[in-house]
Formats: sequence, C-alpha cells, structure tokens
Amino acid sequence: MSFGPFLLLALMEGMVTSAVLALAAVGLSLVFGIMRVVNVAHGEFFMLGAVSAWFVSQWVPGPPAVAFAAALVLCPLFVGAIAALADMTVLKRLNYEPEATIVATIGLLYILQQAALSFYGPDARPVPAPFSFRVQLPWFGYSGYKMAVVLASALVLLGVWRLLAKSRVGLIMRATQYDRETARAFGINVDRVYAGVFALGGGLAALAAVLIVPIQQAHYLMGTEPLLLSFIVVIIGGLGSLRGTVIAALLIGLSDGVISTFFAPTLAKIVATLAVALVLVFRPQGLFGRRAL
Repeated sequence: MSFGPFLLLALMEGMVTSAVLALAAVGLSLVFGIMRVVNVAHGEFFMLGAVSAWFVSQWVPGPPAVAFAAALVLCPLFVGAIAALADMTVLKRLNYEPEATIVATIGLLYILQQAALSFYGPDARPVPAPFSFRVQLPWFGYSGYKMAVVLASALVLLGVWRLLAKSRVGLIMRATQYDRETARAFGINVDRVYAGVFALGGGLAALAAVLIVPIQQAHYLMGTEPLLLSFIVVIIGGLGSLRGTVIAALLIGLSDGVISTFFAPTLAKIVATLAVALVLVFRPQGLFGRRAL
C-alpha cells in the first residue's frame, strides 16, 4: 500500500482508541468534576468490566451476539454497583477529603486487582466479538466491529451530554458540583448524588472495557494503561470539562494510531506524556478547564 492508505488505516485505528479512551476518561472526569475525587481505582473498574464480560460470555448460552448484548447491559451495572458501594462505605466516611480519598482509592485498586486474580486467574482470555464481518474499502478490508465500537461510543457520549445538559438529573449534579452545602440546604440528597456519579463513572469505564475486550483480551492487570491514559486525557482536556475530555481523547487516540503505525507504540506514549508536561507548564487548567480564582 502507498502512504495514503497506511495513513487512513492508522487514523481508523486511532479512532477506535479514541472512542474507548473517551468513555473511560469521561467517567474519570465526571467523578473529579462533581465530587472532587481523584479516583486512582478507575482503571480497575475498567478491568472489572472486561473480566465480567468474559464471565458473561461463558455463562450466557447461544450465539456470541447474545452474550455480548447481555454483557453490555450487565457489566456496567455490576461495576457501577461496586463503585456506589465503595462510595457509600469508604469515601463518604472520609468526607471526600482529597488526600484521604486518594489513599483510599489506591487501596481499592489493590483490593479489586487481587480479587480479580483470585476469582478470574492470571491468564489473559478472549471474549468473542458479536459479529465478524469486514467492510471492504478500495485499499483494504477493515473490521466492521471496530467501526461499531466508534459509533457506540459516540452514541453513549451523546447520551451522557444530554443527561448532564438537558435533564433534571444533570441540573442536580451541576448544582452539587458548584456548592454541595447550598445544594444540601435546598433539599438535594448530596450523598445519593455522589454515589450515583461514582457509579456512573465506574459504569462508563466498564462499558469501555466491554467494547474493547473482543479486540484485546481480558486480564487482571489490564487496568493500568487505561488509568494512565485517562489521566493524561483529563489533564490535557481540563479537569471536569466534558468537551475538553472528548477532544483530548481524540487527539491522544489519533496521535497514538499514527505514531504506533509509522514508528512505535512506545513513542506514542512518550509523546502523550510530553504533551501532559507541556500542558501543566503552560496551561495548568488544561485546554478547556477554568483557571482557579
């Protein structure tokens, strides 16, 4: 193939990375933006989504599409319930103090990781894709499932935006974000809002994992890279900025696809880390974040 088709292939692979990364990073951004909690265990929610998808694929009979559809529904709900339980039993008792919650979520990270090792095992295991047709382009064939991942991610992100911007639930979340004490004085159950936001963040990470696990494999240590990339995206886009997070995910994902194709995956990670360093030096609030007063 000539340079043009190779570039197109790299961009298409980058779009898949961007789609999954945007879902995971938006969950992390929501938790910080509304709760002011840096969730170090976010990558393990991603891992739990992939591991639980493997269990669902083994337990649900019938064609792979049926098991995958069940995983898309059940796994985010399962991980979201674990996240809500962690919020109510741990973070709430710490009164969401920044330093304490960082330490607590580090502990939660190791608990979830070791639980997955105990119940799932150390092996990487595949999850069948719901379908396997390829879209034939003039230069090469491309996975129809990967295209479906990008479309599904876009639809979910649109739904999250509508939830936050156009619904009463989103209005309550924003009110809690601006001043939780005032929101409590107006009768808003802040504890329930925080539990719901933490569950939503964990559920989005799990959904991202369910979408990507047919392309990769489920493994109990797979949460580290999504966590680091999500932090990179959130820092570049601006802490708590949904728009900034999505745009930063596109930038990081597309650059990762191009650099990994033409050079090396390690160089792509170096470039992403360098981008974070430059943003922190020249625009600490991120590309779309608000400067602290």
